[in-house]
Amino acid sequence: MPDRSARSARDTMILLLSRLTPDRVKSITPDRGSGFALYREFSAAAGTVPLYFADPHAPWQCGANENTSGRIRKCLPKGSDMGPASDKQIDSIIALLNLRAQKCLA
Repeated sequence: MPDRSARSARDTMILLLSRLTPDRVKSITPDRGSGFALYREFSAAAGTVPLYFADPHAPWQCGANENTSGRIRKCLPKGSDMGPASDKQIDSIIALLNLRAQKCLA
């Protein structure tokens, strides 16, 4: 994104969503930052894809977002151009995220 403005976030989200087939996007969960102030506009562009926000003052709901973002950054460092990523590369990243062993509190 060229900057952290709500316009840039909106335009980037719309661009990224336009490049994906509907079966590739199950939901969108942005943070509550000002960059997503225009969420209604990219939500409209997303069509039937549900958009979720964590509840205010509920940081435990954001942990999964931050953890997942960190895992994705291991495969695609910040600033990486995801445009040339093939479906096979994206599928391997999804598999890595979904099949990775998780710690369990028992």
